[in-house]
Amino acid sequence: MNVTVDASSPVLLFDSGLGGLSVLRAVRQHLPGAPVIYAADFAGMPYGEKTEAQVAARVAGLLGRLAERFHPRLICIACNTASTIALGMVREVLETPIVGTVPAIKPAAAMTQTGTIGLLGTAATIRQAYVDNLEAEFASGKRLLRHAAPELVDAAELKLRGGTPDPAIFERAAQGLLQQPGGADIDVVVLACTHFPLVQEELDKAFGGKVQFVDGAQGIARRIAYLTQGQSFDRQDEDFSIVTGDDQDNPALLESLARYGIGRILRI
Repeated sequence: MNVTVDASSPVLLFDSGLGGLSVLRAVRQHLPGAPVIYAADFAGMPYGEKTEAQVAARVAGLLGRLAERFHPRLICIACNTASTIALGMVREVLETPIVGTVPAIKPAAAMTQTGTIGLLGTAATIRQAYVDNLEAEFASGKRLLRHAAPELVDAAELKLRGGTPDPAIFERAAQGLLQQPGGADIDVVVLACTHFPLVQEELDKAFGGKVQFVDGAQGIARRIAYLTQGQSFDRQDEDFSIVTGDDQDNPALLESLARYGIGRILRI
């Protein structure tokens, strides 16, 4: 454990958009004194519809620039799609400790009573061999049904900007799992995109209140707390966000970020 880190050195959370705020919420609970930079690649969103090569190149390039400029003590890729595709590459090129986001299949397998688990993610996430390996390791003997629900990303972004998403979006996501063979037996749903916990209430209604939801935010926060154990934290200024694209002066975005302790937005 490194105890010589500059106390003002931030934890950098990175996502394609606002989904990583679900991770930031958990990090605040575990490390309330940690300085945080929240980076959102709005110009590159949605990652889930891009090729693996596009995501890997973009994430590695952006994180390299951010690490060089802000010298974070730790980087969290608070995005399932980016983690499943680019985590290995980023770890190879950066010396900064990197924490990725893993679909919460292991806890879901422990929670299920029926043996049937649903997984909602982006198209890129659900097709990754990484998810296959998690299923084989932690859900052997269970049934894992997957459904790509990219509409939920936009729905979460809209909600966080003060809008009201169409309830049909959440119905389609739920039915995408429930109508698969064996789908009626689902009792636990893995939210395998950090955007999705931000619309969990709406999803719960769409599933009729009959399933439990699990995501990786708390596990990620515990991992960050472990890796920074023994380090000092000194927040010398307000936490801030860095964005790509044209959202720097968006009042609704500023208001949303303020609810998570982010005071200002910079553009990179």
